[in-house]
Amino acid sequence: MLRLNHSPSPLLLSSLLALLFAACSPQDSGDAIAESQMASETSARLNAWLDAEYAAELDFSPLAKTRLGDKSAHGELDDVSEEAMQARLEWRRDSVARLQQEFDYEQLDAEAQRSYDLWIYQLSQAEEAARFSRHGFIFGRNGPQASLPNSLINYQTVESEDDARDYISRLQQSGRYLLQYLERTKLAAADGIRAPFFDYRQALSEIERITTGLPFNAMGESALWQDITQKFTALAEAGIVSDTQADALLEEASEAIVINMLPAYREISAWLEADLANVSEVAQGAWSLPDGEAYYQERLERMTTLPLSAEEIFDTGVAEVARIQSEMEAIKAQVGFEGTLQDFFGFIRSDDRFYHPNTDEGRAAYIADADAILEATYAKLPEFFGILPKAGLQVKRVEPFREQDGGAAHYARGTKDGSRPGTFYAHLSDMRAASKHRLENLAYHEGVPGHHMQISIQQELEGLPAFRTNKGYTAFSEGWGLYAEGLGKEMGGYEDPYADFGRLSGEIWRAVRLVVDTGIHAKGWTQEEAVLYALENSPRPEPSVQSEIRRYFNNPGQATAYKIGMLRIQAIRAKAEDALGAEFDIRDFHDQVLGSGQLPMAMLEAKIDDWVAQQL
Repeated sequence: MLRLNHSPSPLLLSSLLALLFAACSPQDSGDAIAESQMASETSARLNAWLDAEYAAELDFSPLAKTRLGDKSAHGELDDVSEEAMQARLEWRRDSVARLQQEFDYEQLDAEAQRSYDLWIYQLSQAEEAARFSRHGFIFGRNGPQASLPNSLINYQTVESEDDARDYISRLQQSGRYLLQYLERTKLAAADGIRAPFFDYRQALSEIERITTGLPFNAMGESALWQDITQKFTALAEAGIVSDTQADALLEEASEAIVINMLPAYREISAWLEADLANVSEVAQGAWSLPDGEAYYQERLERMTTLPLSAEEIFDTGVAEVARIQSEMEAIKAQVGFEGTLQDFFGFIRSDDRFYHPNTDEGRAAYIADADAILEATYAKLPEFFGILPKAGLQVKRVEPFREQDGGAAHYARGTKDGSRPGTFYAHLSDMRAASKHRLENLAYHEGVPGHHMQISIQQELEGLPAFRTNKGYTAFSEGWGLYAEGLGKEMGGYEDPYADFGRLSGEIWRAVRLVVDTGIHAKGWTQEEAVLYALENSPRPEPSVQSEIRRYFNNPGQATAYKIGMLRIQAIRAKAEDALGAEFDIRDFHDQVLGSGQLPMAMLEAKIDDWVAQQL
């Protein structure tokens, strides 16, 4: 921009005006308006086209529709066979081909170009993943044995008799659904691909817990049956159905479970029990699988959305562990602790002051503390964000049938219309694995300004095709969650030095993940080696460490997304702050990051670069 520090002479002024009008002739101005209008119309047409394509994609997954609050396939379960997976990939190929035929990229506005690029990017990811379609471990942590009842309990709403019959219909299809997963597991085993031994035991344990109690057996009431009874009885209490009708519906549901679901669970358990003899008693990483090195590289690129090698990620982790430990040393000195950092870790792990009692009262206190932290944080959000979430947020204990000692807290999204709030889930079966000093950073990560903030805003965005308001990338989502933990400090949190140490404990754990995930899957580390490294370099309680390390064996590469995503978001912010100087506005920056939905890291950086350039 031309800036004048004094009044221009008449001659200079007339020359400037002549140049202005020459540069912006009526014809040029008209051409620009026409081009802008064409871009707007073409972009709107693309959005409508992508919405139709996304609706067609969702037809492949009735369960995904339900999670989004769409009841149009409320009584169906997904076809999860290999044939269905191939059909979905072929559909995506065809969709991209039609996209490229029907739309001129240059006639789209910037946001529509992102949508175009993302639709193609999703195909490229699907193509890479298809090369290793049998490599994923099915009956492990969060496998279908637990995710199906979890979906029924937490997402299957029952507000009418038709809804109740839809619930029953899904129970009737449950056997087919679960056994399709078993068939895929058998095909993978035939290729020499088996989950670690602890995944087998976890699945067997979960199936036993799921199938204990009515109507599976007479040992009390199962969690699934409690849910069905509550929902169907509520219909009668509301006068929507008669007591007789409710009883009949309950009988049908019981019959569907006994005839369809129970035999499938028994068949899966029997196969897992028998196949355990073929599983190594020493857990092995991706390197041990057929074409394991290429598979792990695909997982790293998928999770981080960046072309990083295992060695690069390992080295980044080692460097970050060292940096964060130096900050931990400063807090150790601040609280006056005498001894080594490892001694301080032991103190944090063992001292009762850092834990709620392992009782129902202690668990209730944990949830109440989380609620209080979140309430205080909500009040500070307008100082850091222009766009705020509308959806509600609740804190809940994980259901008993899927709860794990030391299991990681997690977030489950609500619905766009707010009928179902977002949920911050905590595993509270072992309160010695749920420390007080880490609760504040967990609340920031899972709640606000973390996942609930990011995902709710994403769902509530207007003017974007629906797939962009619903789909995501682990590096963006988890990178934002970890970034939010640090942002909590900028927002005035972590006043207690032990809470600030909890923040660093959370961050160093994500750095440790870079080391142990690549160590396990690229360097051949054993479970014991990974656990030892984690215990030596973080204060995380041992039950939680054991659970987490098993998680990394189960899901190669996923654990690297958190720290890599955070580092990239921080680098993007630093670059913008450096370029804009005093003109940098943290609220505008955050709105830019969250205002286009989740993006691969390179695409996010390009967007922020454009935003910065527009202000210079």
